[in-house]
Parts: sequence; structure tokens; C-alpha cells
Amino acid sequence: MSRLQGSKDFWIGALRTEGPAFAAAVAEAPPETPVLSCPGWTVNDLTLHLAGIYHWVSSFAGSGRTTVPARPDRAEADPGLSPLQLWQQGYDQLMTLFDGLDPEAPAWNWAPQPKRAGFWPRRMAHETAVHRWDAQLAIAAGEPVEAKLAADGVSEVLDTWLPAGRRRDPGEWHGVVQLSATDAAQDWYLRLRGQGVALLDTATIFDHDDHHARAHVSGSSSDLLLALWGRVSFETLDVTGDRNLLNGLRTR
Repeated sequence: MSRLQGSKDFWIGALRTEGPAFAAAVAEAPPETPVLSCPGWTVNDLTLHLAGIYHWVSSFAGSGRTTVPARPDRAEADPGLSPLQLWQQGYDQLMTLFDGLDPEAPAWNWAPQPKRAGFWPRRMAHETAVHRWDAQLAIAAGEPVEAKLAADGVSEVLDTWLPAGRRRDPGEWHGVVQLSATDAAQDWYLRLRGQGVALLDTATIFDHDDHHARAHVSGSSSDLLLALWGRVSFETLDVTGDRNLLNGLRTR
């Protein structure tokens, strides 16, 4: 079952932890250090990517508009600022915005759900956590994502990314997959229906004749999240059943 692990304050709290950890890893790495979990990217590329996302979200999340905003690919390099300084500028601006943000205010998002500003603190918390892991991996110091945050990150992939069609590989999959977070006492059941998906509530899962999971994946919340994001292989987790179905869960 998918459930939110927190509120705006929870996600802002996660950003206050994950943001400085990202910055510390970037500061330790030479700019051209490869980011192994993002093939073809350097630490500079990763930093400019996240800075660009922060600046972009800050440009519209508090505007009260639900129209699609223009989006740059990443922050433009400023000859007066290093990539990390540009990231810090974007991070500070984002945190100031989020501190005063009404989660129920209108704001565009790309997901098949209400267009509310509360979407963005959650999205930025998980974006930052995964990229913090990327940056730490570049210096051989990757720390897992905190369990409660990671569990909500798993839910976000299943209730937001996949229903929006943001799946890494197009394809047809049919069957139920069960994910179990061993450190969060949480299970998710996802029914794959060709190109579509349905996140099932455990209270109603038995209403359908074909309810048995054809694949089951068990591991820590962090490992589940990182597998869904393509950072680690599902083979590093405990997997039983039809492994082919797992290809339909990857968002990146």
C-alpha cells in the first residue's frame, strides 16, 4: 500500500539534511570526477543539473499558476559562480520558497494528480536524496537514503512516476509485483497492465481473481528506491518469481 511518509515539514526537513550532504560530497570531488551512476556525467554536470532544477521549480511553484512552465535543461554556467555556488544559490532560493509555501495553493505539476504546490517539496526532497547518493558514490562514500524518506520515495515512483508514463523502457507487462521494505514494515502491490499500472491498496487487493504476486522484491527502503531509479540492480535485492516484470518498474 502506498502512503505518504510525511508532510511539507517532513520533506523540507529531508532537504535540510540531503542538501548539505550533496554539497559536501561535491566539494570533496574534483569537478571532472565521473558520476558512475549517471553514465557520461561528471560531478560538475550533476551539480549544474540539480541547480537547474532548483531554479526552475522556484520560478513557478509559488506563482499560483497551473500552466506548463518553460524549462531549461540545466542551470546556465555563470562565469562569476562555480557550479557549486550556483547550486547553493538555487538551494537557498528553493528553501526560502518552500518555508512559506501553502501546500494547497495551485501549482503546475506533470503528474496525473491535483495541481497543488505540495507536490514540489516532496519531489525536490527525493530528487536531492537520489543525487546526493550519486555525488557520494563519485567519492566512494555512498550512504543509504534514510528509511522513512526512502519508503516515501518508493511510493512516489509507484504513485507518481509510473502512472505518468515515466518508465525507463516502453513495453508490455502483465501481473502483480510486491515490494517489501524490510526496515519500514511496508509493502506495495503494483498491478502492471500492459503499458499501464495500478497501485493496489492491500485492503482491497483480494477483490480481483488474479491477485497473487508474480514477482516479489524484498530489501531495505533505500535499496528498493535506488533499484527503481536504476542506481542499483534488482539482483542486489531478494527477488523471487518473474524477474522480467521488474523491467516495468524502472523509472530511470
